[in-house]
Amino acid sequence: MARWRKSENGIAGFLDRGTEVTGELQFSNTLRIDGTFHGSIVGKDRLIIGEEAVVHADIKVGDIEIRGQVLGNVEAHGRAEIVSTGRLRGDLRAAVLVIQAGAILEGRSYMSDSVRSDASQSHEDSAATHSSA
Repeated sequence: MARWRKSENGIAGFLDRGTEVTGELQFSNTLRIDGTFHGSIVGKDRLIIGEEAVVHADIKVGDIEIRGQVLGNVEAHGRAEIVSTGRLRGDLRAAVLVIQAGAILEGRSYMSDSVRSDASQSHEDSAATHSSA
């Protein structure tokens, strides 16, 4: 069941357990996903991946909290947190990264003061990776 309402804890959008969505999702404010999602997710604000969520997506958001499973690359312009129940299989780019004990990150992580997703930054990162190998 999908629910879209403003709650006391600041969540403006909510995809509940049992919800399965495929597509391109754009949001503002805070969105929480507890269901299954396939596609891509873009938002300037906060995304919460709930404990029972399974998300197969490339994600670009302001902040992210991963409590469930994410399969795909994640870019957070601010803070990215993987809590103890969280699982991320993919690369993670964030300005601030917090990984709690018990969390799983299978991929590479990149941190910088300002996360940029333009092609020149990606090219610079690739060149730096190749030169250090």
